[in-house]
Amino acid sequence: MTEFPFGFGPPDPNDPDRSGKNDPAEQGGGQENPAEAFNQLGQMLSQLGQMLSQAGSSSGPVNYDLAKQIALQKLAGQPGFGPPTDSVSAVRDAVHLAEMWLDPVTTLPAGATSAKSWTARDWVEHTLPTWQRLCDPVARRVSGAWVEALPAEAKQAAGPLLSMVGQMGGMAFGSQLGNALAQLASEVLTSTDIGLPLGPPATAALLPANIEEFTKGLERPSSEVMVFLAAREAAHQRLFAHVPWLRQRLLATVEEFASGIRVDTAALEQLATQVDPANPASIEEAMKSGMLEPQTTPEQQAALNRLETLLALVEGWVDVVVGDAVAERLPGADAMRETLRRRRASGGPAEQTFATLVGLELRPRRLRAAAALWRVVGDRHGIEVRDSVWAHPDLVPTAEDLDEPMDFADRLGTSGTEGDPIDDPIAAIERTEQAERAQNDPDTDTD
Repeated sequence: MTEFPFGFGPPDPNDPDRSGKNDPAEQGGGQENPAEAFNQLGQMLSQLGQMLSQAGSSSGPVNYDLAKQIALQKLAGQPGFGPPTDSVSAVRDAVHLAEMWLDPVTTLPAGATSAKSWTARDWVEHTLPTWQRLCDPVARRVSGAWVEALPAEAKQAAGPLLSMVGQMGGMAFGSQLGNALAQLASEVLTSTDIGLPLGPPATAALLPANIEEFTKGLERPSSEVMVFLAAREAAHQRLFAHVPWLRQRLLATVEEFASGIRVDTAALEQLATQVDPANPASIEEAMKSGMLEPQTTPEQQAALNRLETLLALVEGWVDVVVGDAVAERLPGADAMRETLRRRRASGGPAEQTFATLVGLELRPRRLRAAAALWRVVGDRHGIEVRDSVWAHPDLVPTAEDLDEPMDFADRLGTSGTEGDPIDDPIAAIERTEQAERAQNDPDTDTD
């Protein structure tokens, strides 16, 4: 951000009205014209009013109007910002072919009713509602912590200033989110590329311009890469469409993480000496400095572990299913799978920016372990049992199960008939709960 944000700028030395050479007051002894001074003050106040008006145009802890504006401005000069040309039919054909290949390797039917070719602009516009749900809880908690940490006398003395600081905070969050969205939009390949259901339901969306750039380093035909990524997108959509609790569980875990945020009050006191409420740049710099980095509580760490495990299970299932679907059809499938694994594991600058803003790194750290677990279950019990594990959230593997996939597969053999789907997930849960009660209470009669 520049030193003169939101319309304020340095004087232009080439402007004859500001240089002093044509200013009678400057020539006549250096006395400034009072009318000119009041006019300049009025312009500054008008600009400040416009800035605050913009901040107030978006309610909540994050100014999403500003975030969208910044993201689209940054993307305006990049390839893929404009309308797609022949990519619409290419995406539609790739998704259709991928769906046919997926049908024999999973019991979950097609989940996408439409296939879309998105530009970077489309990605920002269609995913912003989900980002709002992800960012709001964290931003609201951090913003509220500022006020909660103030002494009562300070709150009373600040009065209306607190509202303005809140607006400035919303603008700072919005600015940071806008920059992150712009960079993500220039990198993502599909609507589910980061593992979350960001786009509209039942919509398989690919970004051909980004895929073309991604293809340059693979030494594979662009059509092959397009079909491979279409298969991954279609597999994600099957999971999110036919496992109704999954979308809600992923997003709710982020909210649960946010609800436990605690901010160091000592850092807030130090922040007070460095932030100028009239300068949004100073607030954004304070956020970037890490001074307000939340302290992770045990409850938050537990939520974070659950989120990472669930992301890994989603990505591991997609990895196995897509591998089975394309292994004999796309010669470069294994190389592309490994490239995407490393890409997700390392993360890019945009993911790091989002981690700073929201406090979460949306990466499946145990993707390989999850893929190995789904492979073991499928090989031992068949794809029906493997896919029926998604029937209820209490049936899905835990972080401990990722360490011992064989034990998890053994337990599945007691939940249903060998080779058949788990016939009654709720009954399986009840049996597990009964066994746990018996273990905790030796006197319990289990006969």
